[in-house]
Amino acid sequence: MKNTAKKIYIALIFLFLYAPIATLMVLSFNASKTRAKWGGFTFKWYTQLIQNDDILKALGNTLLIALLSSVIATVIGTVACIAMNHMKKRTRTVMMGITNIPMLNADIVTGISLMLLFISFGLRFGFGTILLAHITFNIPYVILSVMPRMKQLNPSIYEAALDLGASPFNAFRRVVFPDLLPGILSGFLMAFTMSLDDFIITHFTKGAGVDTLSTKIYTEVRKGIKPEMYALSTIIFLSVLVLLLLVNAAPDKQDPRADKKQASRF
Repeated sequence: MKNTAKKIYIALIFLFLYAPIATLMVLSFNASKTRAKWGGFTFKWYTQLIQNDDILKALGNTLLIALLSSVIATVIGTVACIAMNHMKKRTRTVMMGITNIPMLNADIVTGISLMLLFISFGLRFGFGTILLAHITFNIPYVILSVMPRMKQLNPSIYEAALDLGASPFNAFRRVVFPDLLPGILSGFLMAFTMSLDDFIITHFTKGAGVDTLSTKIYTEVRKGIKPEMYALSTIIFLSVLVLLLLVNAAPDKQDPRADKKQASRF
């Protein structure tokens, strides 16, 4: 009886979480424009979505900003983790607390703060300001993903590589970097996902004539919900779902024999 109640409870949670999304996905294949009537199965709205130049332009901006911001944030976040790992414990704890603040802070506060910062520096709002904003809020997520891997590193392996004749760069590239790679990839995918569907911060830092998918959807919805938006939302959901599955599928366990293999390279 107790196990049955648990299963029902879990089923209800999943029902409330995913029933609205499932409804949206079904409506994206509905031939009728009205949501109250099923007019048959069709891909018409996906075809019209692909033929919409404004949507395609917003999609291009979204993917480019997400890719650039996640790559830059991953590089900066990884370097920051390496630097913090060599700090004293108390200093490292303080720095980690500071990097966690943007994740705990409300998006609207971050968006307004970045908007005021760009205004104070006299920056012209547009693609560049959106990119800077996305890099800023993505860095903490990269640090959060890479730092646990950094703490698991065995410093003796790096020192052994140096003793065996490797240069500091080669020792890092062939010993440290492979151990950090799962965390780096997880951080990159998380940053890409966060950038892909961000709306609030983008809304406060974008300029006229520059739209991402989230801001474009917001503009279109204000004019009236079109079936093309159902198709677009379905594509976004499936894309984010795939990325999250990739993040969760990243290996998080290190083979104990890997240290010996790495040291033997030198």
